[in-house]
Amino acid sequence: MVINHTGWGSTLQETHPEWFLREKNGDFASPGAWGNVWADLVELDPKAVELWEYLAEAFLTWCRRGVDGFRCDAGYKVPVQVWQYIEARVRQEFPETLFLLEGLGGPLESTESLLTEGGMQWAYSELFQNYGADIAPYLDYSLRQSARVGVYVHYSETHDNNRLAAQGRAWSLLRNRLSALTSVNGAFGFTCGVEWLAAEKINVHSSRGLSWGSKDNLIPELTRLNQLLAEHPCFFDGAKITRISALDSPVYVLQRESAEGVDRVMVYINTDVKNKQSINIGAEKLGCDLLGQTLPAGQGNTFELQPAACYCFSANAKPVGLAGSEYRKMRAQSSWAISALSKTLLPEEIGCYNWRDLAARVSANPKDFLASLAYIDHTQSKTDLPGALDAASGKFPQVVTWTILDRRRITPIPPKHWLLIRDQNPFRVTLKHAGGTSFTSPIYEHTEAIEVHGGYIASFPPR
Repeated sequence: MVINHTGWGSTLQETHPEWFLREKNGDFASPGAWGNVWADLVELDPKAVELWEYLAEAFLTWCRRGVDGFRCDAGYKVPVQVWQYIEARVRQEFPETLFLLEGLGGPLESTESLLTEGGMQWAYSELFQNYGADIAPYLDYSLRQSARVGVYVHYSETHDNNRLAAQGRAWSLLRNRLSALTSVNGAFGFTCGVEWLAAEKINVHSSRGLSWGSKDNLIPELTRLNQLLAEHPCFFDGAKITRISALDSPVYVLQRESAEGVDRVMVYINTDVKNKQSINIGAEKLGCDLLGQTLPAGQGNTFELQPAACYCFSANAKPVGLAGSEYRKMRAQSSWAISALSKTLLPEEIGCYNWRDLAARVSANPKDFLASLAYIDHTQSKTDLPGALDAASGKFPQVVTWTILDRRRITPIPPKHWLLIRDQNPFRVTLKHAGGTSFTSPIYEHTEAIEVHGGYIASFPPR
């Protein structure tokens, strides 16, 4: 989504010219970055407060069509308060919407500000423009930032850069594997056409070749990478990521340990695309390569990496700990629990908790979990959240359960009661209640069901 500018002659420029920036001579102003001026575009004026609501409605239009997140183009050029307003309006109706900041060309401080004050969750990393000796220092920085302010997403290539495939297959494969295997929470992306080794630079104002259907492609390798990121716990949130290699080493070595501590992988990447590199792994056992490659040749504890070679070694071909769809299901249950708790408790009243314990409580009996929230001790929850939930259980449940059979009748929801919706199949649900901020417009809330024992659930808090 682009909210910093439009193209010349856009409908908005025709109908609301007062919402656009002007030069001193009165001409419409064009945006730019990296010393370039995009003369075919015209820049919006963020001081026009009426524009904020117009833009929020544009985001909501796409959410209502099924979009669950946005890449925010040139996001650093839009003031923080504008993003705060737009996100508040969007999340009032679609609370799970994601905002990914494209902050390329802006100062690092802007990215940090938009990930904190601005309320965005993800941001582009700049790994795609770091090479050779710059790789390790930048990855150290992005790992720190991902843990501190928000996930930095590694794109192997963006539409603003020359194509990786223009330098050959080996280079493109190296950069994609580097981006994926060093990612945080599996946050890895690429521009359309990378999978087909498209070599022609993208121009967003014209049609360029994407090499669709090319026999020489990266589809098997990228498939393997994406499956690894989606299934293996060493690439999930909470994984401990540690650089092992020296800062100036041509071979980048990364150790990834799952949050449980029962799975570990070692990533070896020869960033040199021209020369072989030898490396000593000490007493480490290679096991197998999770990218499906044969093990590199070597003697003793030393082995040789071919130019641009990438490996992801593990002692086990399959994860030992919680992985894949089961992990995502339990994470969704835990997130549902925290969301429900936040409707009753202040952030500082939600004490330490084990997310697996919360997931187990929700999966076993979501109605009892919601029922306990009306009676939870706000003081005890700060220091002993599980104990506070246990002490609050067993009392009169202020929860109304609705199933598909209830569509034939009117279901009254008393004050201070939760609405719990259940079905045997996955679903999305919208709650419409009359009277918005103006007391005339309806307000909508949308949510998506999560899987629990015996089916799927969604809920709406007491009004």
